Amino acid sequence: MSEPSQPLLEARDVSKTVRGPEGRLDILAGVSLAVHAGESFAIVGASGSGKTTLLGLLAGLDVPSAGSIHLGGHALEAMDEEARADLRRRMVGFVFQSFHLLPALTAEENVMLPLELEGRDDARARAHEALEAVGLGARRRHHPAQLSGGEQQRVAIARAYVHGPHVLFADEPTGNLDQRTGRHVADLLFALNRDHRTTLVLVTHDATLAARCSRGVELIEGRLAAPAVAP
Repeated sequence: MSEPSQPLLEARDVSKTVRGPEGRLDILAGVSLAVHAGESFAIVGASGSGKTTLLGLLAGLDVPSAGSIHLGGHALEAMDEEARADLRRRMVGFVFQSFHLLPALTAEENVMLPLELEGRDDARARAHEALEAVGLGARRRHHPAQLSGGEQQRVAIARAYVHGPHVLFADEPTGNLDQRTGRHVADLLFALNRDHRTTLVLVTHDATLAARCSRGVELIEGRLAAPAVAP
C-alpha cells in the first residue's frame, strides 16, 4: 500500500493577531488544513470571518503570529520577504475580486507583465496563448476600460495562469460580476484545475460556488467550523 502524498499546501495551528486602537484583535485562531496537488479547495465564511486573511497567509503575502504554513515543502514563516516573493513568482497565481489590471496597458501587456518581470523572452507569445485560452485572443490589444467586467476578470485569470503556477488563489473572483458572467468565470477557473491539474484555493461567501470544489472548510469568527464541502 503506497504512502499518502504530502500536501502541497498545509497550515498547522495557525493564528493571526494584530494590535489596533482598541487593543489586541484575534483574526484567526488555531487553523489547520491541508490541500493536495490538483485539488479544488474552498474557504467559505461570512464577511469578517478571516477568510481573506487566511488566504494571504497561505500564499505567503503575510506571516502568521503563531503556527506554521508550508507551501511546496517550504516553511513560509521561516523565510524573509524576498524569499517568499521568489517562491510566489515560481509557484503562485492570484485572482482577486477587483481585477487589478493596469489601465495604461493593453490586455496582452497586462498578461505579459509577470513574464517580463522574470526576464522571459517569450512573454508576448505566452500571453497571446493565455488570452486565447480564456476566449479573448481577439481583444488582446484592448485596454481594460474597453472591456466588460467579465472580460477584465478573464484577463486577470490569464495573467494569473500564464506562468504555469502550482497553486491558483482566487479571492471572491465572481464577487463583482453578474450571475451569468460569474458562472462563466468560475467555469474557467475549474477548467484550469481540471485540465491542467492546477491546484485551486478559492475564497468565497457563495455556497453554490464552494460546492463545486472537491473539499473545503468554513471559518466562523476566525476558527474552523465543520467542513463546508464534503470530500
